[in-house]
Amino acid sequence: MTDTDTVSETTGQATSGQDRARLIAEALPFMQRYEGKSVVVKYGGHAMGDAGLAKAFARDVALLKQSGVNPVVVHGGGPQIGAMLDKLGIESTFEGGLRVTDEKTVEVVEMVLAGSINKQIVATINAEGAWAIGLCGKDGSMVFAQKATRTIVDPDSNIEKIVDLGFVGEPAQVDRRLLDLLAKSAMIPVIAPVAPGRDGATYNINADTFAGAIAGALAAERLLFLTDVPGVLDASGALIEELTIGQARAMIAEGAISGGMIPKVETCIAAVEGGVAGVVILNGKTPHAVLLELFTDHGAGTLIKP
Repeated sequence: MTDTDTVSETTGQATSGQDRARLIAEALPFMQRYEGKSVVVKYGGHAMGDAGLAKAFARDVALLKQSGVNPVVVHGGGPQIGAMLDKLGIESTFEGGLRVTDEKTVEVVEMVLAGSINKQIVATINAEGAWAIGLCGKDGSMVFAQKATRTIVDPDSNIEKIVDLGFVGEPAQVDRRLLDLLAKSAMIPVIAPVAPGRDGATYNINADTFAGAIAGALAAERLLFLTDVPGVLDASGALIEELTIGQARAMIAEGAISGGMIPKVETCIAAVEGGVAGVVILNGKTPHAVLLELFTDHGAGTLIKP
């Protein structure tokens, strides 16, 4: 190795050290801002199916806890449920784009969500040196559900009709006491969106809706929706970094927000109106998206706030 190489290598190390120090200095005020606060993360989509992104996500969640933040992870699992139903030969039907969940299906839903997926996420977070615990709405009577009702328009008669979705539910009540106990401990709750009803049945709840209800009950500082898109985009395709509730509603009315983004944004609005300080839609396929959103000044997605 020549002297020039040594100098170059040494300079590179110095620069690397300076970069790390700068990053820490920039992140520190944000760490202090979120210290002791609850941050709910809805985890799903392609980020959950990619091993590298799953590991990065687990590292982010572990770091949040180590930084004094109280992370709560809520996860989905639609593709995995569909795959298991196919494997077991159980036919799925859909009404208005929603899966009808009969008694056999809800058993599979609970097995997949509260079982295999939940424990896999827990194990991945624990492998990063954290202490995660897997739960669902049934544990500690955390969440009670009520049967969801939906209406669709009959394409032939153009008349609205009520659809029976079976054991599909919506959060009716959230008891935060278990989550408060976990926040005071070193444990990170990882929650599957399955909950009992007062009628004794088990209900499958949309993970976005479930996460919003949990975040509202905790008066969380942030609710993060990890999706497969960067956030809400304007007409030119550029990311909109911030929206008020009023602006978001206006964009829906104008058609600027359309398709599958509408229910996502409506869930964000409901969460903010339910007591969450801010809700962010961001791309879960971006490595360390959670840290970029919380601990940098430019964020990583679209923030919807009062």
